[in-house]
Amino acid sequence: MTTAKYRRIVLKLSGEALSGDQGNGIDPKVIRSIARQVKEVVDLGVEVAIVVGGGNIWRGKVGSEVGMDRASADYMGMLATVMNSLALQDGLETIGIPTRVQTSIEMRQVAEPYIRRKAIRHLEKKRVVIFAAGTGNPYFSTDTTAALRAAEIEAEVILMAKNNVDGVYSDDPLINKDAVKYDTLSYMDMLNEGLGVMDSTASSLCMDNNIPLIVFSITEEGNILKVVEGETIGTTIRGK
Repeated sequence: MTTAKYRRIVLKLSGEALSGDQGNGIDPKVIRSIARQVKEVVDLGVEVAIVVGGGNIWRGKVGSEVGMDRASADYMGMLATVMNSLALQDGLETIGIPTRVQTSIEMRQVAEPYIRRKAIRHLEKKRVVIFAAGTGNPYFSTDTTAALRAAEIEAEVILMAKNNVDGVYSDDPLINKDAVKYDTLSYMDMLNEGLGVMDSTASSLCMDNNIPLIVFSITEEGNILKVVEGETIGTTIRGK
C-alpha cells in the first residue's frame, strides 16, 4: 500500500495541455487521461485543488498585442479557463470523483463563487476543487492564481504539469539539444536566470509563502501519482 507525501496539493494545468495533439480546443482523450491520474491521487486520500489556464481557447496577451484593450482581452481569457474547468469537472465526475468549480467572477448558474472557507471545506470532504476565472482581475496570470490559491488554502505544494517538457531546462530543449535539465532550483535562481517557468508575481508569492513547486510532464500517465508519492521526477523549486 503506497502512501502520499502530501496531504493537500494544487495541480496547475496549462490550457494547452488540454488540447493534446490537435493544438487548440479541448481533446476529450486528454480530459479522460487527466481525470484518471487525478483519481489515482484522490484514492490515496490526498486533497486536490486544480487551476487550469485558458491558452487552448484564448490568450489575453495575444489579444492585447493585436490592439485589443488589455483588460477586455484578459477577461476573455478568464472565461476560457471556466470552459476548461467545466470540461475537467465533467471528466472527473464521469469516473466518480465529486468535483466543485469555483469562479473568481460570479456566474452562479455555472459554478460556485470562490469562497476560501467553502473551498477548504470541499477539500476536507475529499471533493476536488477547480479554481476558475483566474484571480478575477486582469493583468494576472493563472500561474499567479495557482500561487495565490495555494497560499490561501495552505496547500503543501504546487504541481505544475507540462505537456511538452519534463522539467526545467537552462534553455528550450526542443531548440537547444545542449540544454541542461535542473533537478532542483531556488526561486531566486529561477528569477535571476530568467527561466520562464512562471511569471515573477507567481514566483514571488511562492517564495514569500515557502510553497515548493514541482515541474513535470503530464504526457506520461501516472506521473501525478509518482510526484505525490515522493518519487523524484521533473524539477523541484523551493526557497530563496
